[in-house]
Amino acid sequence: QVQLVESGGGLVQAGDSLRLSCAASGRTGLSYAMGWFRQAPGKERELIGTITWSTGYTFYTDSVKGRFTISKDNAKTTVFLQMNSLKPEDTAVYYCASRGRIGNYNYWGQGTQVTVSS
Repeated sequence: QVQLVESGGGLVQAGDSLRLSCAASGRTGLSYAMGWFRQAPGKERELIGTITWSTGYTFYTDSVKGRFTISKDNAKTTVFLQMNSLKPEDTAVYYCASRGRIGNYNYWGQGTQVTVSS
């Protein structure tokens, strides 16, 4: 089992920045990559970016590319989501998730609310 705990959400104004953290514990050796997802009210959950533990390779969806940055610590315990130039449409519950080398994301955090006011 891998346990994930997100933190860092809050209420900010448009144009502000916010950094989310996702702390991993348990059998972190099972984790090959981490993903950040978000779910806005009335919408489906969407993947916004990923990072692999071994290489640090990152992927971003177009809606956040250039504004959001995913990073990790070398101890393989925490991933970060740096969000800059936030927009009201970024308002959502943000989740981190873990997956093995193959298969789907199978471990999830509880989510943290990000609200961006205009």
